[in-house]
Amino acid sequence: MWRLLTAILTLLGASLAPATAQQPQRSECLAMANAAPRALPVAFRQAANAAEVEITYAGHSTYFIDTPGGLRIATDYSGAYQVGRLPDVATMNRAHSTHYSLYPDKRIPHVLHGWGEDGKPAVISERIGDTFIRNVTTDIRRYFGDDAGTDMIRDGNSIFIFEVAGLCIGHLGHLHHKLDDSHFAQIGRLDIVMVPIDGTYTMSLDGISEITKRLRASVVLPMHRFATPLDDFMRRIGRDFQIDRRLERSLRISRDSLPGTPTVIILDGV
Repeated sequence: MWRLLTAILTLLGASLAPATAQQPQRSECLAMANAAPRALPVAFRQAANAAEVEITYAGHSTYFIDTPGGLRIATDYSGAYQVGRLPDVATMNRAHSTHYSLYPDKRIPHVLHGWGEDGKPAVISERIGDTFIRNVTTDIRRYFGDDAGTDMIRDGNSIFIFEVAGLCIGHLGHLHHKLDDSHFAQIGRLDIVMVPIDGTYTMSLDGISEITKRLRASVVLPMHRFATPLDDFMRRIGRDFQIDRRLERSLRISRDSLPGTPTVIILDGV
């Protein structure tokens, strides 16, 4: 009897396993964004040994994210901006060659393009190591000299979102237009956001400032900086954001150490 019951349970487990494996990954950032607000005691704090993520500004739009599990992620990776070892994951956008490479180092095991093929949008939703990575597509302007007949390439850019150690980290990529409500709904809650502030090659300072204010992440990390006066950006995003300028190029941060007031952190150690 027991042998028969064991055999039945084994068959049931085998039949359920593929179905479970095929279930879509679940975004904790979307779940938290959509959850009803909870009242928490003022003195509530997470454990002092909360896992930390290290974020390093390599240059242009490339940040390296080193996770507690040892995964290394590089954003808008072209290979031109390298800090330490090669990344395990390279995300790319194709606005210009400084944001992607069609011939990345073959030792990088995971290369994620922010654009699709045959006019289809890229769909990224996968767990790699201790990090869940997903994307939200946006349109981009066409290359100079591209006479395809339309000004924009639909879904040619991706906002990448990295969920790790209880943090929701977003990289806006080479953003060329304002976001609508559907974009914000797909992005969900962000604790840390990497924002292009050049004001020319991506989008206007007014436009990116409006997006930054609406996202209201605890930490804003400027990128695509060029010669943009930081004061111009800070004046536009308003007094609700503090500024923290550091001589280091890396930031170590956990869910527990997020600033209480939205803060723009400038990593000047490049």
